[in-house]
Formats: sequence, C-alpha cells, structure tokens
Amino acid sequence: MVQVLRAPRPLVPRPPAPRPLVPRLLVPGAALGPVRPPGGACQLWLADANVRPGAVDDLARQVLDDAEHDRAAELRRPLDRRCYVTAHVALRVLLGAHLGIAAHRVRFRREPCPCCGEPHGRPAAEDLRVPLHFSLSHSGDLALLAFADEPVGVDVQTTGSVEAADEIRGVLHPREEAELAACEERVRPDAFARVWVRKEAYLKGLGTGLARSPSLDYVGTGPTAAAPPGWRVEDVVVPMGYAAAAAVAAGGPLPG
Repeated sequence: MVQVLRAPRPLVPRPPAPRPLVPRLLVPGAALGPVRPPGGACQLWLADANVRPGAVDDLARQVLDDAEHDRAAELRRPLDRRCYVTAHVALRVLLGAHLGIAAHRVRFRREPCPCCGEPHGRPAAEDLRVPLHFSLSHSGDLALLAFADEPVGVDVQTTGSVEAADEIRGVLHPREEAELAACEERVRPDAFARVWVRKEAYLKGLGTGLARSPSLDYVGTGPTAAAPPGWRVEDVVVPMGYAAAAAVAAGGPLPG
C-alpha cells in the first residue's frame, strides 16, 4: 500500500481584530491634559453623572446658557436631568479646551441637513473657520463625546430586554433583521444594542439622524461592526449594562 503524503495547506494569516476603543474618563474640575491627539485621530471621552456631581453642579451654574438651563428644568426625572447637565457641561468644557476659549463662551450652530438643506443637521461650533467636528450622546448615567477633524458620530444606550429588542423589528437592514432572528433569546438584547448604537453613531455622523431610514445601511449585529462605504464604525468600551459605538468619516482615523 502506497501512502500519499500531502503537503500541508499554507496558513492564511487572519487579519487582526480591531482593538476596542476606550474613551478617556472626564473628571469634573480635574486637569484635562492634552485634548488633541497626534495625527488628527478622533478623541473619545466618557462622563459619568455619578462622578463628582457637586463639581458638575458648580460648573453648570457657570457655563450653561439659558436654553440649556431651561431644557434641564423641563426634565422631570432627576436621573435624566442629572445626565443631561453632566453631558452638556462636559461638551462645553471639552469644546472650550479644543477651541482655546472659556467654556461659557462656546456658541453652537447647526449644519445644513443632508436630506433637505435646512439648518438642523449636525451641531457644530459657531465659528465657521474652526475645522472641528463633535458628537454627543447620553443615556442612563453616562455621556459619550467625540471630537475629530472629520465628521463623527457616537451613541451610547442602556441595554434593554428581549421584549424591547423585538419591538424594533422591521426597522433595521434585512441582513440585521435576519441575524437578530437567528440569535438565541438570551443574547438578543446585547446583539440589538450593538447594532442600534452603531446605526445611530453612523447616522449622527452623516448628520441625518433617524431622518434616514435605519434599514438602508448595514452595520451588523455581531462582535465586529461593519461599516458603510467611506466610514469606519467601531464599538466603544463602556461599563456593563451599556453599549456604545463611534463612527468617523474614512478620512479621519479612530483612536487606537
């Protein structure tokens, strides 16, 4: 009997898995350090409403404008109000540091909407000469912020229940719908949270928000995000019970 020896198949190296994006924690009242990373990379910050709430209240009285104070007062749930204030204090403090001005002097405008051209697109610094893009999202106790030289979007959400995930059926990309339907019930809430924050981050980066149907673009429900052409989408490391993602136009590198 003749034994035929076959040459082993060459090993095909797998592409390295993307490193998770870890935001910097913003501590109210503490020194920020350098706010612009080298190479024009996107910078991510996380603000926790439970970290030094007294310092946040002091800063809010100093830096928020009348519209922001009025909006905070309209929120009935103390948790919602505290997270809103934390998020907007963080945005002003960080934007002021990026722009080299005091936080209370930061002014905002809206870019034209890509869908209709009206001024309700991405928020931006009032000074048209400033090449800085930013995005803000808050949920529960957390606020996630991103700053970049290219259009950027972020989203953070608390993870929900199986029932909450099932209620949104029919609004995602058909491939994402099929992936969720194939998920075991115990992991479906996490899979849905992943796809939803990726979707929201991308749509915020576009400047359309949910005016563009979430069914049009595929970002995936699995452990690794997919990205529409011209964009990078990555998951962001946040505490247990939350999901978060960042999306940046391909001209601007994500951190890591």
